[in-house]
Amino acid sequence: MKFFYLLVFLCFSSIGFSQEIKTVYFLPGQGSDARIFDSLKLDTNYTIRHLRYDTLTSKMNMKELAEKLAVNIDTTEGFALVGVSLGGMLCVELSEMLNPEKVVIISSAKNRKELPVRYRFQKAIPLYAVFPSRLIAWGAKTLQPIVEPDRDQNEATFKSMLEKKNEQYLKYSVRMIIRWERKANTSNLIHIHGSNDHTIPIRNIDSTDFVIENGSHMMALTKGEEIGGILNRILNMH
Repeated sequence: MKFFYLLVFLCFSSIGFSQEIKTVYFLPGQGSDARIFDSLKLDTNYTIRHLRYDTLTSKMNMKELAEKLAVNIDTTEGFALVGVSLGGMLCVELSEMLNPEKVVIISSAKNRKELPVRYRFQKAIPLYAVFPSRLIAWGAKTLQPIVEPDRDQNEATFKSMLEKKNEQYLKYSVRMIIRWERKANTSNLIHIHGSNDHTIPIRNIDSTDFVIENGSHMMALTKGEEIGGILNRILNMH
């Protein structure tokens, strides 16, 4: 009989931990803004909020920036986090601090082991530190169309998003990625990655839940219809 009461208690107490998702918070990538999500068509029953962090003007680490962003999230109702690239890494940190119903990262990394070697080795040899902010910004603008050529499908948008970024912010955000300490994966996390991502290659990723064929690092916008359909299925699952 005691076992029966314990089972009933566990069943009903677990119900309290799950809420209906009311709001979806979107975090863009390092060189993008809310427009990266323009092609995603979510069901209308969700309130959409976009979190900005491109005003970063100090040498914060990933956890510190996540703590700063956390004050903008209403935790009194059910919510989900969706992040692209650096925004996905911030979602990983936020999920440790808060209690989201769902966490979805797109074209991102769950921990520092999934980052490309060019980021990981610079933790020991910080080459980025010797380059001026202006040169880092120039490099980002020059390399983006070369590394991820399918951005040409939305060239004007990608160019505009990157040009609006402050040079100092770009350098600080590079530092933040290189010095990211996350080693373990969080449990409540869904990873969507592209098979043709050259910025964070899929071979670096331990495991993915959804692979977008021919999807690049820019696929949140270039393949938004497909990813939006996946997001709706994820958010509607209970």
